[in-house]
Amino acid sequence: MVWFEKLKLNKQLVRSVNEAGFTNPTELQLKTINRIIGGQDIIAIGHEGSGKTTAYVLGVLNRFNYAPEGVPKVLILVPEKDQVFGVIEQFDRLNKNKSIRIVGLYVAPGTEAQMDALADGADIVVATPDRARAIYLKLALNLNKVDLLVIDDADQMVKNGLQLPVVELANSIGKGQHLVFTQVLHSKLEKMIAPFMNQPAIIEVEELAEARVQTHPQLLYNLPNFGTKLNLLNLFLYDEEVFTKTVVFVNTQNTADKVYQSLHSRLRDAVAYLNPKFFDTNGFNHIEDFKEAENARVLIVVNENTERINLNSVPFIIHFDIPEDKEVFIDRITNHQPNSDDETLAITFATDIELSQVKKIEQTTGQKISPAALPEELVIEKDTKVKKEEKEKKAAAKPNPDEPTTGAAFHEKKAANAKTYNYSSGQKAKMNNKRKH
Repeated sequence: MVWFEKLKLNKQLVRSVNEAGFTNPTELQLKTINRIIGGQDIIAIGHEGSGKTTAYVLGVLNRFNYAPEGVPKVLILVPEKDQVFGVIEQFDRLNKNKSIRIVGLYVAPGTEAQMDALADGADIVVATPDRARAIYLKLALNLNKVDLLVIDDADQMVKNGLQLPVVELANSIGKGQHLVFTQVLHSKLEKMIAPFMNQPAIIEVEELAEARVQTHPQLLYNLPNFGTKLNLLNLFLYDEEVFTKTVVFVNTQNTADKVYQSLHSRLRDAVAYLNPKFFDTNGFNHIEDFKEAENARVLIVVNENTERINLNSVPFIIHFDIPEDKEVFIDRITNHQPNSDDETLAITFATDIELSQVKKIEQTTGQKISPAALPEELVIEKDTKVKKEEKEKKAAAKPNPDEPTTGAAFHEKKAANAKTYNYSSGQKAKMNNKRKH
């Protein structure tokens, strides 16, 4: 009876969770469900499998202790189509009130079927942000009475570039409660949710594997973008006295070429590829040859090469990119010869969107990677998007000699005579508010 004693769930939901085989709530559920029921904004940070979906599904269902109206009261945003199905399945598993109508919105050919489902009545909408925004702009998704917005896997939203539809939908909803669930909280995610969160409680649950993997000493550098990664790599590797032998791992051949070109301008033949693509490119076919070569200091390895590499006696290994397979990363940082006198330092570069991968690695190895402060002399590059916006602003500020000037033969239309049929999302929201339900 832990669910009943510690959480403010109604008796029907307590029966549902027991019948579903959930004997005890997880730590994240214990810390969030009562806050959800109490109406507080929360940011819940937890690993995969910590019970995030069940936490907000129970919190949502606990609100419907009355006959539903058939108008959306809850909007749940998830990054991908498969997750829409997964969330609806969990609702079906725990929901005993069959009068509650749940509609899923996701990218699929045509929008008519999903718009018809909304027109038939929906109490809870589970959607991907891009499809929800598209249907909202067609005035088919009514957000007037939504008083709970849930954003699940919010870090994945940022990774998938879905910030704009998330923020527009959040801003189109009136006052209400906001729940954000994520594996990691970083600056880009904070920027996305800041406009609509109301003094949220931040709840973080850490769960590391009990068995610790014996690894080399590790450092983590959290960097804003690719350009700053390159600057830090150059800053390190230009120091010949410290970085005597270094293996640099990247994810693609394209990245490898950019790293090589950046380093080669100063290091010359001291930088090389492992298994170079072209015969006239400086490189080695075997890592042992790199270890023995006196003039070679940096070896670039593409993660596409699945062959295991013997990193013993290499003083520094740098993951410029984190490989998709975490087991590949873990094998490289594992100290396979703990009794050896050779010391290796494993350094990881990670942007905000790569931090979720770092979390998964930490959970598997049973230990946190020590964060390192960025050197004061490091040059922080601006994001490509910011550079583009600044360039456009400068271009807009310059007068165009080909444009006609305002005068007797040319004048602007009065606002009353102007015609436009491309309404903004804000205007759409005002139009939507006038609809009767």
